Amino acid sequence: MCYENPLYMAEEAAATDLISGGRLQLGISRGSPEPALRGAESFGYVPGDGQTDADMARHHTEIFRAAITGRGMAPANPQMTGHTGLLPIEPQSPGLRDRIWWGSGTRATAKWTGEQGMNLMSSTLLTEDTGVPFDELQAEQIHAYHEAWKAAGHPGQGKVSVSRSVIPLVSDQDRRYFGLRAQADAKDQVGRLEGGLARFGRSYVGEPDVIAKELADDAAVQLADTVLVTVPNQLGVDYNAALLENIVKLVAPDAGWR
Repeated sequence: MCYENPLYMAEEAAATDLISGGRLQLGISRGSPEPALRGAESFGYVPGDGQTDADMARHHTEIFRAAITGRGMAPANPQMTGHTGLLPIEPQSPGLRDRIWWGSGTRATAKWTGEQGMNLMSSTLLTEDTGVPFDELQAEQIHAYHEAWKAAGHPGQGKVSVSRSVIPLVSDQDRRYFGLRAQADAKDQVGRLEGGLARFGRSYVGEPDVIAKELADDAAVQLADTVLVTVPNQLGVDYNAALLENIVKLVAPDAGWR
């Protein structure tokens, strides 16, 4: 969001939601670690004094979320409109506000997401590490989010999605591509990212019944409303369509997914 013009993005998001018949689920975030040095400045966005890119991203998000609710954002020209006041962006798509997901990489940002009343999206990377397994740390993140949501007085309960790499080994082609990864990627990895420790979640690669049981024991998966499955998109549409079908038919039922 530090790269985005929040009003233009609100127009684009509303138009996309209308075209899709209200099916847009929009994930936004501060942005991942990047190779560009102060990349947002190349797009014309410079943090204010004492602010970071993260602060600017949250400010842009505040404006964006206000705009998609229809709040007036720009003063009307009385010579053109015949009245004064603030004009909203156009088009508008009612209900879009409830389908905004914030990508969070820490427990602290998950708490902020709950306070803001946005849905929570957590991937296979957390930019902190406490020594506990990835799924348990992510479960702590989810609990912090729900507690913050409730404390802020938002109605209902915010939704949570987590991402997992799931590759059932069904065909000889699956085993040729990913068989050697089954053991190597079966554990979390810890590394340094942006000057601090980060924990990368394990991949679920193996026989369908085995990884189904492992996913059923994943603490964060059990707390989530939605599981987003990452796919090896470099292998093409046909391979990934078959991969997803195997997950739906051979893994999801035993993992307890609906």
